[in-house]
Amino acid sequence: MAAFFITGSGTDIGKTYLTAGLLAHWRGQGLSPWALKPVVSGFDEADPAGSDPAILLAALGRAVTPKALDALAPFRFRAPLSPDHAAALEGRDLTLAAAVEACRRAMDQAAGPVLIEGAGGVMSPLNAHETMLDLIVAVGAPVVFVAGDYLGAISHALTGLTALKARGAAIAAIVVNESGQGSVGLEQTAASLTRQWRSGSILTVPRSAGPWTWAQISTALSVCPPEGAERPA
Repeated sequence: MAAFFITGSGTDIGKTYLTAGLLAHWRGQGLSPWALKPVVSGFDEADPAGSDPAILLAALGRAVTPKALDALAPFRFRAPLSPDHAAALEGRDLTLAAAVEACRRAMDQAAGPVLIEGAGGVMSPLNAHETMLDLIVAVGAPVVFVAGDYLGAISHALTGLTALKARGAAIAAIVVNESGQGSVGLEQTAASLTRQWRSGSILTVPRSAGPWTWAQISTALSVCPPEGAERPA
């Protein structure tokens, strides 16, 4: 089944919003998607409501149970810090091999398309010696890169995209997500990024994204509903 790694230019860029939107859309199209957020920081085990894993489970139509959390987010840390620092505070060692194994297991067992959501941006530290980029390359799934439309977003996006390209990562789609407060213009940012990157079209996701937006991204990723399922208008 198709699998994609959702990453972006930084934290709080809209990766979970994009991931949840696609999961819910695919479920509505008759697909059986799955998601994995292998590494999560700032997670309160006593109150998971509203967390990224809880949002993804809701999009999948699943209850937030310990078993579901272990399957979707196997490496969870309490401190809202980069994974390396958060793990160190708990005396835990987060290895690249363990994170890769979790991703591959999810990909092998899924009955439908899989979205693997990274933590932070492309170069967010995974541990003392490796970054999220190392995980992306090791997993080998095509990348959906999420950028914002705030002031400075173009530089951040080009930096992340250049790092991915230098390591040979396949970029399946680039999505500009509306940043909300601080937005300098969704379409303007996408147009500017298109001129600068000059490699494929740039998609946009407004805060009020509806079925057409998710259908457009699905088409770009070549993820289609099963034969006979109702297609979006």
